[in-house]
Amino acid sequence: MFDISKTTAWALRQLNPEFAHEIAISAISHGFAGKGKPDHSALKVEAMGLSFPNPIGLAAGFDKNARAIQGLADLGFGMIETGTVTPRPQIGNPKPRLFRLVKDRAIINRMGFNSCGIDTFCQNLANLGRANKGNQPHVTNVPVGANLGINKMGAHPLIDYPALVGRTKAHADYITINLSSPNTPGLRDLQEADMLSRLLEAINQAHPDRPPLLVKLAPDLPDQAYMPIVQAAINGGANGLILTNTTLARPENLTSSHKKETGGLSGAPLAPRAREVLQIVAGLNQRKLCLISSGGIETGKDILERLQLGADLVQIYTSFIYEGPAVLTRLKQELLSAMSEASIRTLKDLPRRL
Repeated sequence: MFDISKTTAWALRQLNPEFAHEIAISAISHGFAGKGKPDHSALKVEAMGLSFPNPIGLAAGFDKNARAIQGLADLGFGMIETGTVTPRPQIGNPKPRLFRLVKDRAIINRMGFNSCGIDTFCQNLANLGRANKGNQPHVTNVPVGANLGINKMGAHPLIDYPALVGRTKAHADYITINLSSPNTPGLRDLQEADMLSRLLEAINQAHPDRPPLLVKLAPDLPDQAYMPIVQAAINGGANGLILTNTTLARPENLTSSHKKETGGLSGAPLAPRAREVLQIVAGLNQRKLCLISSGGIETGKDILERLQLGADLVQIYTSFIYEGPAVLTRLKQELLSAMSEASIRTLKDLPRRL
């Protein structure tokens, strides 16, 4: 069986980023990426009424059209978030729109929600047998999320988001409403507390029987802006927050020739702000919402730190792009070692600094 090893990941990085991404999705969807080892029981996490074999999830943006879920599950992710999917198909922003900042262990993208549209997205999920007779989704015991967004043109958020929830709720273990991509005009305005309250109310009225619902937030908000947003999420019946999306900020220490490209920055340079936002929100949250931390996670110690700071789970993206599936084995081994050094037997026993 062909294995997407570190060498293969290196070879893919020599290609045009979008072309390499398509090759990777195709290989994984056909089962050519191999399988990870069973997870150590110490890494199991329970959150939102769901069971995660390990806390390391794949962030939205990799499997946008839900084409490679089974292959990704086989690699050993603790959860897989598909999308972002939009109501209607759209091609996204003009190319080039994806840039590797190799020396910075970062990526800049301005994809613009390129999407197959909700019809094809749901058909892809249905083809995988994502809904059983009890209307409870399943795929090799790995929770799968659907990340939802709006079209660039002709969007009606208070109509579109409830409709998208209705289409995906039979196929997803959890649903994320993406209000924080920097590449869709006006989207980040939907994070404002009053608007978020209206969105959640519209979703809850239309779909009281929905799966757990999360909101994905941006890292670029002023610190004081998170308090009303967190309260709106709690009052509106959301089940969790994903912290954070990509950033428009550009740290001064970036060295890549692509550092001035417009779009959202992900990867190692985002880590300091991702930790700050997690600490802020965890202090406000007081364990009422599930928190998923994303942004610049590179090591097992990074994961343990995020969990100790108040996250229930983490998501990776850029480190997976740079290292391929081998990153999962490394991160799990490092996490177990970090837990052992801290005398933590299982993640259930983890003390959190709130």
